[in-house]
Amino acid sequence: MAVTAPYGFAINKTTTTGEDDTGSDSVYVYESEDPSPQLIHSLNIMSIVIFTLAFVLGVLGNGLVIWVTGFLMKKTVYTVWFLNLAVADFLFTAFLPMTVTYYALEHWPFGKFMCKINSAVRALNMYASVYILMVISIDRCVAVVFPVWFHNHRRVKKAFHVSLCVWALALILSIPHFVFRDTGPSFQKKDVIFCFNNFLYSDEFTEESFQLHLFRYHSLSVTRFLLSFAFPYPVIVSCYAVIIYRIRKNASLARRSSRTFKIIAAIIIIFSLCWAPFNILVLMEIVSFKLRNKQLLYIVNIGAPIVAGLPHINSCVNPLLYVVIGQEFKDRTFKSILKALQNAFRDEDAPLDSKRVVASQHDI
Repeated sequence: MAVTAPYGFAINKTTTTGEDDTGSDSVYVYESEDPSPQLIHSLNIMSIVIFTLAFVLGVLGNGLVIWVTGFLMKKTVYTVWFLNLAVADFLFTAFLPMTVTYYALEHWPFGKFMCKINSAVRALNMYASVYILMVISIDRCVAVVFPVWFHNHRRVKKAFHVSLCVWALALILSIPHFVFRDTGPSFQKKDVIFCFNNFLYSDEFTEESFQLHLFRYHSLSVTRFLLSFAFPYPVIVSCYAVIIYRIRKNASLARRSSRTFKIIAAIIIIFSLCWAPFNILVLMEIVSFKLRNKQLLYIVNIGAPIVAGLPHINSCVNPLLYVVIGQEFKDRTFKSILKALQNAFRDEDAPLDSKRVVASQHDI
């Protein structure tokens, strides 16, 4: 018995009823060559290690970013963008202990509601992150192409409103991941519960119900690919193509935008490297269904636990980018940690320090 990757790729054959024994998003009607149990066990151990590291680094790192951008620094449009990005990543990594437990126990002990929430939070992070990155790219592009209009109309309040709209859209797009998530017992061991996508909400398995399941699964997967990758990424790439073109023609603009450009470009590149393999593997899984291709399905089964860890790495690496590239953020962070340590170790009977941390007057 093996546990599937948390994004729903299948790792085992399905049962004769058409439900995947491991509780994945997928349903098969043909036999496929499965990876060896030893290989699956090794891949699951690797995933547990990645998820654990991502949880520790992601919660601490993104929590620190939220603290600095939300409470210590002066509110600017950029701090609003990065604050929302950190909140999305924080929520994503905060739920990882449940996934680690699922992999370790090969059993979902948290109930149906938390199964649904866990899946919805993953989708919420994916959509919120990519659309915040798209908004940041558009914001930078407008700043370069229409600088006068940009400075006359760009306000922190508007940034909060845009962020709210992004979260509302991400929440709406995450609803199917909540609705179709379900729990059920293993066919081999009734006391073992799996968390999986159930597109039928019925125990009856017929050719018609299978086709309905397959249609809903394909529809959700294709929609997710289009809305989380195929649509936002051309917009992001186009914006940065325009920015690079304008910066090359204006040396002073290049100097002014150097640090911010590096941070945002690094975030987008790493986000692409972490999420593109996931989206590609989803499409490969759909194609394997259509073509009944056992070799392609075998590749999906092997790649699933590896690819599933990449989005978690993305969620914990952004704070490191801020520290490495953003000199001002680095200075502010170290001062904040020092201040916190001073308060933690301060004698409560001693008089309070009258000094306070001064908010930054510049964007990240």
